Formats: sequence, structure tokens, C-alpha cells
Amino acid sequence: MNGDTVIEISNVWKIFGANSDAALSAVRDEGLSKAEVLDRWNAVVGVADVSLSVNRGEIFCIMGLSGSGKSTLVRHFNRLLEPTDGKILIEGTDVVGLAPADLQSFRNRKIGMVFQNFALMPHRSVLDNVAMPLEIRGVPKNERMRQAASFLDIVELSAWGAKYAHELSGGMQQRVGLARALAANPDVLLMDEPFSALDPLIRRQLQDEFIRLSKILKKTTVFITHDLDEAVRIGDRIAIMRDGRVVQMGTAEDIVMHPADDYVADFVAGISRLKVVRAHAVMRPISEYETDHGPVPEGAPRVDEGETLSTLINMAIDTGDAILVEDQGTLVGVITRADILRTVIEGTEVS
Repeated sequence: MNGDTVIEISNVWKIFGANSDAALSAVRDEGLSKAEVLDRWNAVVGVADVSLSVNRGEIFCIMGLSGSGKSTLVRHFNRLLEPTDGKILIEGTDVVGLAPADLQSFRNRKIGMVFQNFALMPHRSVLDNVAMPLEIRGVPKNERMRQAASFLDIVELSAWGAKYAHELSGGMQQRVGLARALAANPDVLLMDEPFSALDPLIRRQLQDEFIRLSKILKKTTVFITHDLDEAVRIGDRIAIMRDGRVVQMGTAEDIVMHPADDYVADFVAGISRLKVVRAHAVMRPISEYETDHGPVPEGAPRVDEGETLSTLINMAIDTGDAILVEDQGTLVGVITRADILRTVIEGTEVS
């Protein structure tokens, strides 16, 4: 684990059932499918040989269809589920090796979690619910209430602090769950579809607020979602799961431009490339451009290599045929209208 890596999991397996160890051996020795494991061993493969790392301050999205294993996987990070095999390190701590008391302390100090249906304590007010992690840590009452109130304000529920859970809608309860996780100031935030029950406007507002807070607080976040648009909007990197396995991992641009297989291609088929694809993925090398078109035009407009395809399209309407691409002021490539059109139509880099 290097200095920038906060979470590192290696070869993690989770097989549910009384014969999990035998089933795991059979999977490794014989390469059994998920269906074959169920048929022969009456065991269910939830997570299959997953390895990944999450960097400090990164929002790492894990997504897939229902039953893909994404929620099962995230529950291994804080050992709400015990892995059948594999290694889990969080900031160098071997989570699998922690004794129960040490694990509880580790969760309280290091990890916050927001579930899809966050269970609030019914006998506590909203403000007391948010303040509960700080109470566990022994923070004085006035200070923990002040902090809890500030996070309720962030999720636009400051007027509801004295209410109880049954007086809130499902979406409001999810926002209280988010406020409680943030108030604990954990190093790692695990979020299992936290915005899924919200209406589109509030969902987008909370996404914006979460992105803003993540930049300020620099939380290392694992974000579970079934919504590709949400993953593209929020995630620095995305892992797509199927049948308990990670089938592709990378930036949204990597996955949209270069799907690993037909499953991923179908998964990303509906996503707009306009805000995902960047100039560096569309451009061609200067030498290649000059071979086909002659010298690079001196007066052509210039863009940073991270500029979006949407901006490039608008520029191409108003400019000549060439757009120059820079990396920190250095000319690195050229984009023509044909390159842009080909990317829009095919969704692949120019070859």
C-alpha cells in the first residue's frame, strides 16, 4: 500500500452457504460458474476474487445491476460481512485481522456508512441522531449539538432537528443519514445508493453538495450506485460488477470509450459522451495531422486536453477545421471536425 492509497482489497471472495470453503476450493480448482456453485454446493457466490484500491480523497463508484455484488462488496470494507477469503487493508490496518473490540473502535473512528435505507433511532430526535457518533466518541454535548446542527443545515434539514424519524419522509431520512455520517468526520465514507429514493431535483442538489463537500473535506469515498449517470457525475473512477466480479475499472471516459466487453458496452450505451469524453481522447498526434494536412495552422484556437467533447463541438461550429490541444501550455495534438464527428458517431478514439 503506497502513501496515496487508503483502501486496498486483494482477492476478496464471499460465498454464502454452509459449504462455502469447499465451494471456494472448487471454484478455484475447476473454474465453476456461479450457477454451477449453486447447483453443486447450494452456495451463492456474492463476491468473486475482487481486487481494487482507492486513493486518498477519491470518490470511487462501484456499480452494476441488481445481484451484481456491489452492495455485498462494500460491506466487506468495514466487515459488516466476513469475507470467505482475501485481504482488506484500510490505511495499512488489516481489517480482517481485527478483534471485535478493535473492529468496533476502528469503525467508530475511521469509517462512516450511509445505507440505501438508513435506520434512524426512533426514540431520538433528528439532531440527536446526527450527533450520536460524536456522543459515542465522548464529545461534549454543546459541541456535538453545534456540529450536528451545522451538518443538518448542509442537507437542508435545519428546521427539522427537533422532529423524530417517523415525522420525516424517506428521502429526508436519507439526508439525515448522510448528515450523521459526515458529522462523525470519518476518514472513509461508504455510501450504498444514498440518493436513490430522492426526487430528481433534490437528488441533483445533494449530488452537487456532496461533490463540493468531498473537495473541501477530502473524504475517501466508496459510492455504490446502479445509476450510470450518477456514477459518471460523481466518481473519479468507476468499477462495473457482474456476477460478483469486477469486469472493468477506470475513469468514466475509459469505460465509455473502451468498454471491456459486450456487457459493459450495453451498460454504457445510453450515456451521453458530451460531458465524459475529453479532448485528449479525440485528438490525433501533431505528426499524424501534419502528414495528412500539412503544417499546424498558427492561428487555430487552443484548448486544454481536459476540455469536454461538448465544448469542442461548439468550438468546431465557429472555427476552422483545426483545434489545437495543449497540456500545461505545451502543444500535444490537433482535433479536426471529422475527428469530433467520428467520436460522436462511433464513441471510439480516432485510429
